[in-house]
Amino acid sequence: MTSRDIVRFCREWIDLLPGEALKRTQETHPGLRALAVFPVYAPVEIIHAAGLMPVGLFGAGNKVELSHAEARFQSFICSIAKSTLELFLRGHMQAFEGAVFSSICDVARNLASVVRRNAPGLFIDYLHLPQNMYSAGSIAYTRAELHRFRTNLAQHLGRPIPDDAIAESLLLYNRVRRSLRALYEHRKKHPCSVSAADLYAVVQAGTRMMPEDYLPLLERYCDQVRSADVRVRDGVRVVIEGAFCEQPPIGLLEVIEAGGCLVQDDDLMIGWRLYAQDIEARGDPLAALAEAYLHESAYTSVRHDTRHPRTAGLIQRVRDAGAEAVLFTPAKFCEPALLDYVLFRSTLDEAAVPHLKMEFEEKMWTYDSVRTEVETFAESMLFD
Repeated sequence: MTSRDIVRFCREWIDLLPGEALKRTQETHPGLRALAVFPVYAPVEIIHAAGLMPVGLFGAGNKVELSHAEARFQSFICSIAKSTLELFLRGHMQAFEGAVFSSICDVARNLASVVRRNAPGLFIDYLHLPQNMYSAGSIAYTRAELHRFRTNLAQHLGRPIPDDAIAESLLLYNRVRRSLRALYEHRKKHPCSVSAADLYAVVQAGTRMMPEDYLPLLERYCDQVRSADVRVRDGVRVVIEGAFCEQPPIGLLEVIEAGGCLVQDDDLMIGWRLYAQDIEARGDPLAALAEAYLHESAYTSVRHDTRHPRTAGLIQRVRDAGAEAVLFTPAKFCEPALLDYVLFRSTLDEAAVPHLKMEFEEKMWTYDSVRTEVETFAESMLFD
């Protein structure tokens, strides 16, 4: 497969609903079951070690009409919560063992409870991840929470999830994340080598496949991108921020680049590429995961790291990427992203870094106004 073939394959894959992706995977993995993972983060290594496929649960986009979820949630919440609930209410998730949710906001916490009440028989768990990264008990608490999740999942499945299986899964996901880091580093140096939309499709496809199947595809894509001849074009070098949970429509990313921007770095799919280096697989794998989450993971709007503020993290991301500006792409009604935008905006203004905010929602289908905003923003920098 060429790099274009791989991107085309990945775009088709991410256009599937979660249940459709599982069904397609079962053609080569008969009898395989899956556990859905709601953003931002869950220990996919534990899920994989249990013999399940971790599947990213990013809502339903524009593929499912909301007819039941609206009655259970207010109108002024993010669209990913409503369309995710719609998938459960319509029975699209019955082929799954269940789903795991984590600390994001009040909406995500309530979504887990509502899904549990409306999906009897499915395993629904909520990870209470720590808010204090540096207290004396943080590592022990985080490990205990991961152990609780493992115990609950093992009881549901009726089989143990041993440490050595988790360690093997850790090694496999280390290889996946290592390739993703390499791909992102290459994009920083050569932003015209891969478009933001294509990279996003390739990364998200990995959340819909078994890692054993995804890794060869990803490694082949990395090799082809690194060896390809690149046609350089002018544009404003930007970082995309604010899409840590609900993901923007792929059309929005295409419009950003068509409007004159070169994406150097982003926080898309950040929960699936959270770590800056490999996690140690020897010894206690749960303790290694806890240590990595607390002290080796990327900043996001759902982690409250008092020693390394998110504002400083964004400035460092801009510098490391060699970017000139920041594009904020928060989902409508996403409280963590919109509240953080106030802090980010103030910090960027102090550092004299230009920025532009564009809110999105799942059923966004026209981008004319966004393209005008992006073009105006890019031209104001290119021709200043």
